[in-house]
Amino acid sequence: MKRVLFVCVGNSGRSQMAEAFFNHFSGGGSLAISAGTRPATSVSRTAIAAMAELGIDMGDQRPKPLTQQMIQQADRIITMGCDVAESCPAGLHASEDWGLEDTQGQPLEKVRFIRDQIRERVLALLAELDKPYSAETM
Repeated sequence: MKRVLFVCVGNSGRSQMAEAFFNHFSGGGSLAISAGTRPATSVSRTAIAAMAELGIDMGDQRPKPLTQQMIQQADRIITMGCDVAESCPAGLHASEDWGLEDTQGQPLEKVRFIRDQIRERVLALLAELDKPYSAETM
């Protein structure tokens, strides 16, 4: 089972949506968690609403602080495009940065656009993780 960690500063929008999409589409074959370097007090209501439109309930999700244990247990670490290295004392070494615009303070229409970008990237990531390993892929 692959473990993916999605990280942003507040862990209230982008990383929460990525976690929800990943776990929804993985079918239990892999696991995602999300965390923030300075987590917000709650998940964005707009992000919750945007995901609910697609039948994914994020109502029980809560922002989580990034821990060294999360980093050590992750096979992949993906940042959302929010300069978390600047605010992360935990020695984060991201596998990649998705460079997504922040959802904080954005209207629902904009959050939908960002949500759809996240969905596409999560589906591509899952397809990549499902590829069998071979020496040719190195």
